[in-house]
Amino acid sequence: MATNNSCSSSGCSRESCEGCPSAQGGQGVQDLHAPMNAHSNIKHVIGVISGKGGVGKSTTTAMLAVYLREQGFRVGILDADITGPSIPRLFGVKQIGGVKDEEMYPAETVTGIRIMSINLLLEEEGQPVLWRGPILGNVLQQFWSEVAWGELDYLLVDMPPGTGDVALTVFQSLPLDGVFLVTSPQSLVEMIVTKAYTMAELMNIPVLGIIENFSYLVCPDCGKKINLFGESHIGAWAIAHDVPVAAHLPLDPAMTAFADTGRMEYYEVPEGFAAVAALLPKEEA
Repeated sequence: MATNNSCSSSGCSRESCEGCPSAQGGQGVQDLHAPMNAHSNIKHVIGVISGKGGVGKSTTTAMLAVYLREQGFRVGILDADITGPSIPRLFGVKQIGGVKDEEMYPAETVTGIRIMSINLLLEEEGQPVLWRGPILGNVLQQFWSEVAWGELDYLLVDMPPGTGDVALTVFQSLPLDGVFLVTSPQSLVEMIVTKAYTMAELMNIPVLGIIENFSYLVCPDCGKKINLFGESHIGAWAIAHDVPVAAHLPLDPAMTAFADTGRMEYYEVPEGFAAVAALLPKEEA
């Protein structure tokens, strides 16, 4: 009979690991992944997370989706920030693609990026979502199991900020291939992003890289790079945690104009996203 070494070393008296929840992957963690929708075939699920709000996590997710779509990949975005959804506004979509046989179909943008967000189901986009943790978790699982995503190379999950209930549900319910950490140059944010990194590590989710947003502003007159938030120290943090710095993204007022008018697909994304995309898994799931 096959035995689980990790259980044996901890004094488990079972002769077989069959039927034992601790046998999952030898990690002592039961597989809690929600089943993928029957009409979905998603090769890779990638989370975009941050330790706090206000670092541009959603716009970073949107720009990565735009870049991947421009490279010919089939891309979707699951807006997991249930209480602060912004993905539909960034792309100018207002309702889901429809409902058929108890399945929901995601909205589709002008270039074919598929999107599912709670804001696509509300009567008014400014309507608050006053739900407690268990209900939020159920909604996220529905977005995975009851939405017919179709064929996707990458499903990007725009995570809520922080390390609370909803983030935990995503880590446990979705088969994440890895996550990107989004931060900004301030040292305080580095401390907060460490919490997100540690959470991913505890949940055995690979951290693919760190993306520093708002790294600099390019002067429109002379072209000089201005460090609005001071010198970046994220390189030292990345070395200490053995995480590659995927990109240093600028603060671009032009991007804000495209985002505010729902035209993210028309924005020329920064060159740094080529390096971000290079860190994504490429083989088929």
